[in-house]
Amino acid sequence: MRRRHGFPPRNGEKQPISEFAPVGKFGRLFPRLRPFTPSIDSLTDLGNAMSDPSPEKPEGDNLKVPAGFTYLGQFIDHDITLDTTALQEIIVDPLAVVNFRTPMLDLDSIYGSGPEAQPYLYQLDDPDLFLIGTTNEAPGAGDSKIKTKLPNDLPRLSSTLAVLGDSRNDENLIVAQLHLAFLKFHNKVVAGIRDGSIKPTNSIDKSVFEQARELVIWHYQWIVIHDFLTRLIDKEQLERVLKQGREFFLFKDQPFIPVEFAVAAYRLGHSMVRAVYDYNRVFTPLPGGVTPATLELLFAFTAKSGQLGDFANIPIPSDWIIDWNRFYEIDPAVPVNHSRKLDPFLVDPLKNLPNVPPPNSLAVRNLLRGRSVGLPSGQSVARFMKFKRLTRAEISTGADGAVAVQHGFDIESPLWYYILKEAQIQAQGEHLGQVGSRILAEVFVGLLEGDSSSYLVRNPDWKPILPAQIPGTFTMADLLKFVGDLSPIDDPNNLNP
Repeated sequence: MRRRHGFPPRNGEKQPISEFAPVGKFGRLFPRLRPFTPSIDSLTDLGNAMSDPSPEKPEGDNLKVPAGFTYLGQFIDHDITLDTTALQEIIVDPLAVVNFRTPMLDLDSIYGSGPEAQPYLYQLDDPDLFLIGTTNEAPGAGDSKIKTKLPNDLPRLSSTLAVLGDSRNDENLIVAQLHLAFLKFHNKVVAGIRDGSIKPTNSIDKSVFEQARELVIWHYQWIVIHDFLTRLIDKEQLERVLKQGREFFLFKDQPFIPVEFAVAAYRLGHSMVRAVYDYNRVFTPLPGGVTPATLELLFAFTAKSGQLGDFANIPIPSDWIIDWNRFYEIDPAVPVNHSRKLDPFLVDPLKNLPNVPPPNSLAVRNLLRGRSVGLPSGQSVARFMKFKRLTRAEISTGADGAVAVQHGFDIESPLWYYILKEAQIQAQGEHLGQVGSRILAEVFVGLLEGDSSSYLVRNPDWKPILPAQIPGTFTMADLLKFVGDLSPIDDPNNLNP
């Protein structure tokens, strides 16, 4: 029997097992499972062992997931969660932690509260459209022939800080350029509605802005379910949730964000990060480029993460405009960056995060965060969900496994580590295994079913209407092709003679 909107089951049905949380809070999927709280030292040892031994070897690449999905995942995360609590050793009640984002796939990180409440996000003379920023007036050092002041940066204040619905989208250049792509996507949809080339359904009594916003959000929601999730999780688990309904993520009136999702399963993206990217024709690994686009540079060349004054480049120089062909499967002639496999290994730059209080290792921080919110062990979650648990022999494999055995984590494992190990064992690192897949499927479908304005509630049979390689579907590659500006620095019109 399919349940909708997250209401409690009818008499005789299986009773809910999620911990209901008030709006704007985090909560638990499995409140009956005891917290797993190993020692801080043991988690630190395990986190330090979760290091990619060969970050540049192609054997560690996930050929089924282009690298753009790593940062789409971060963009989605910024759309649904914002936890400002400090990392600490004591156990924190998730129901007492405020989520400063609406737990909905509604692009509030883009739209904010709309042009009336937040007019500074929109064009003053045409508030249906987003502001678009320009690149730096100084030419880039990588290629001084590229014209300056191109419309390919986030809108910024004179202080260089980006004017955004969520400032975290200026943390690194790839997410910043992705945010910009969504601003352009909305503006392109507005233009299409105005000239009649785009004809939204159910447009009666809606302004052009409202029509465009709904169309953008629905296509984005379609991408999340049918392009993003289908690449990163076991499709069987997604189909079961879509067709048979949710079993674990249940809520009263509106959805919340479960900590098992936010602090464990959805931190899969940290394993997908590369240390070096083929960013565009200028910043690409040698030979051929000026210098590789290292992870450190992608963070340093932003106003939020970089140190002001380190570079004369904020707004970004024009030679740092992204080439989307290298991040999504758009042009078969352009090799695409691949994400790293989903496994218990993170690249070296993530072992030494700058500008954060110790510990500086992202893996250690993730494990300690799981402890602080009282996550259950991976084995107890697998048992509760009636999935086959990883064996002690499977967990003991690899350098990470040897450390896990030393601390008894082959018997009970931290949930985040277990989910990554499960992906490595069950899916060879190509996608998440059963536990991780089911948590993501339940939560993302639940977020849509708990949102009265989502396409899944308003019109479950709806199909995308914008141009796509396969009509009736829509992917990130389709979105970027629709927007255009796939690689502005390769446009002859953007080069000085």
